[in-house]
Amino acid sequence: MIPDSELEPKLEIAHVLTMDVVGYSNLLITEQSQVIAELTRIVKETPRCRRAEAEGKLIRVPTGDGMLLVFFDDPQAPVQAAIEIATALKSHPKIRLRMGIHSGPVNEIVDVNDRSNVAGAGVDMAQRVMDCGDAGHILRNVWRTISHHSRAGTRICTILANAR
Repeated sequence: MIPDSELEPKLEIAHVLTMDVVGYSNLLITEQSQVIAELTRIVKETPRCRRAEAEGKLIRVPTGDGMLLVFFDDPQAPVQAAIEIATALKSHPKIRLRMGIHSGPVNEIVDVNDRSNVAGAGVDMAQRVMDCGDAGHILRNVWRTISHHSRAGTRICTILANAR
């Protein structure tokens, strides 16, 4: 039996970047594997992801046609990671990625494979924000804790203009 203390949800505010490959299901199975492998390599090599990983402040979750990056440190972390990923993807035009960002409540859980995972409104909202975009889009749901970073917002708009 699981102790009651382990059943209690540990709710935290996390900063979520969700992404998926547009048109993934239209790719051949071998192309799907190549695209996800290359995307995974790019994400793991971004400085922002490496730093958060080294500090134990990042959970990466595969989603089949993309991934979820959940940062537990800086509200700007997913913005910085998205910019770094979009910049790296300029040399990979076959990877048509859309990204959504939201900060909100999540519950860190252990999934059926005994791996760290997250659930909650923060993840759900990031997914909904991303669903509004298309290839090359980085969309962010802005609320008070991250709304005063106009410089980062300007950089995102610049990336979007050049990403297509």
